[in-house]
Amino acid sequence: MANNRLKYLIAGTGGVGGSIAGFLALAGKDVTCIARGEHLAAIREHGLRLHSDLKGEHTLKTPAYTAEEYAALASSSAGYKADVIFVCVKGYSVDSITELIKRASHENTVVIPILNVYGTGPRIQRLVPDVTVLDGCIYIVGFVSGKGEITQMGKIFRLVYGAHRGTDVSRETLEAVQRDLQESGIKAEISPDINRDTFVKWSFISAMAVTGAYYDVPMGEVQKPGKVRDTFIGLSQESAALGRKSGIEFKEDIVEYNLKVIDKLAPESTASMQKDMARGHESEVQGLLFDMIAAAEEQGIEVPTYRMVAEKFK
Repeated sequence: MANNRLKYLIAGTGGVGGSIAGFLALAGKDVTCIARGEHLAAIREHGLRLHSDLKGEHTLKTPAYTAEEYAALASSSAGYKADVIFVCVKGYSVDSITELIKRASHENTVVIPILNVYGTGPRIQRLVPDVTVLDGCIYIVGFVSGKGEITQMGKIFRLVYGAHRGTDVSRETLEAVQRDLQESGIKAEISPDINRDTFVKWSFISAMAVTGAYYDVPMGEVQKPGKVRDTFIGLSQESAALGRKSGIEFKEDIVEYNLKVIDKLAPESTASMQKDMARGHESEVQGLLFDMIAAAEEQGIEVPTYRMVAEKFK
């Protein structure tokens, strides 16, 4: 697999998936996008438009399909099987692409979920037991800024991925993906402990999205001393306690880490959960807020800041 040109399938061409697809396509990699509705129609008609602080302005002619179309093609022709499938849909849409993963995979395909919610890799692995599912997380500010149009803001684009204990995948495969991502200008890291790294990301994005949505403010307000930042710190402390109780060994203090990341974000940026709520769309509030409270309850951890915030979103 490592000697040939890898074929990438991006399931979910939103802010995250669209940014990955755009960067890979710019570097000449073999990329196909899965999208739907007007967003898909615009990508087909005009190409994928990328506005990027790291890469500038580009229009990329990437092949794009619905999940159902691509699953049908992959069933009838081996030429549509993907080597690497990045799953970049929202947590509540994972079940809708199970059929796509099954049909678009060959025996050596690796699936890399890049979601904000913790536990996604094992969850997808249960749905597709015959496919090799890794896990991953991303640090980026990326969003759909128009039909067929993706905006990537700021200088952070870091993708961390790896195998859970007991998942058999060759080092050669992991490094082939890393090479492609790095050649595309994405800071790609192979994680020795992906359970820890996906928990750390969950802790960060939960605190960021929940704080932003609770006060309805951009990240610049979290960067200033005061009650907004204090709420972010409280949420970070509570998820850190949950992680420790769950047996996760952190490399550094999670609260300091979360503050370091938040302080690097563009002050005008907002979390996607916040954007979805503001538009009245379905949001990831279940996975980023209520699942955190449920996990804490299970472990007997007190989460007063989470409970205070949850009152607003019940």
